Amino acid sequence: MKPLKYVSLIFLTAIISACHSGDKKTVPVVGFVDAFEDASIAPARTGFVDALKKNGFSEDQKNIKIEYSNAQGSIPTLTQIVNQFVSEKVDLMATCTTLSSITAAQKTKTIPIFMMVSPIVKLMKLEGADGKAPANLFGAVEDLNYIDTSFSNIPRFLKPKAGKLVVGMIYNQSEPQSVDAKNRIQSLADKMNITLIALPLNSSADAQLVTQALLNKNIDAFFANPDNTVFSAFETILKSCNQKNVPIFTSEAGLVQRGAVAAFGADIYQWGYQAGEQAAQFLKTHSTAGLQPEMVKVRKRVYNPAAAKKYNITVPPNFEAVK
Repeated sequence: MKPLKYVSLIFLTAIISACHSGDKKTVPVVGFVDAFEDASIAPARTGFVDALKKNGFSEDQKNIKIEYSNAQGSIPTLTQIVNQFVSEKVDLMATCTTLSSITAAQKTKTIPIFMMVSPIVKLMKLEGADGKAPANLFGAVEDLNYIDTSFSNIPRFLKPKAGKLVVGMIYNQSEPQSVDAKNRIQSLADKMNITLIALPLNSSADAQLVTQALLNKNIDAFFANPDNTVFSAFETILKSCNQKNVPIFTSEAGLVQRGAVAAFGADIYQWGYQAGEQAAQFLKTHSTAGLQPEMVKVRKRVYNPAAAKKYNITVPPNFEAVK
């Protein structure tokens, strides 16, 4: 009788385990990867979650689980987070900012990845030998065309102290997107007869030193390049520029909220929302058919009233004040 008792117990345990396993599979799991903590990009996550909720997927309804992890700017931590999601076999990954998207794309070719606050695949150097993007990449992306508009706005706001307008910028030489943006801006500056002084750096820890070096070159304005280093070190950059009375212009609306004068760029909340709508379609259909990385749809011209007042800048009427 005892062996039968043990067999029954084992059988019952197996049934319970199977049931639990089945329950887990009925609730899709989203692995959300943030590369770093930043107030400018935080609305993307909110937009992504709101899009899922509007489409019927929320943790309140217990029909989805969102596992959120932030690498806090650490590449080893970011890699560990992505590896963990891959090992868990999450149903999809949501990646916020370039580094998150690149890392996820390098670690899995099967789990659907829904990108936000990330550039087009070509700029991330993720295209294969055939020139095609990885088949599991989706979401909303941006190219560099909007940077042209953002940079071209500077002469509309500012007159040079003497002769040609001199604009300074820093760029992360280890980020392909940042280097490409710098090269594009250099070409545009040459066409516009603007002197561009661009200095490289490798991490946000170097931002203060490099920014001070730029400010010592008597620049008229600072252009905040769209890369992770500028995002994470922006308060340091802003403090240094304000002390030297040098206004900051950018292509990122979130940086305007943090003190830059003006920008033409993507609405970060809507960027995340757009990626979330694609993710919701996948969750509904269990298929990625018809999905592909698409260009971000909502861009805004925005300005910071306090910054504009500080530098006595008259803002064109088609710019909207940030709240």
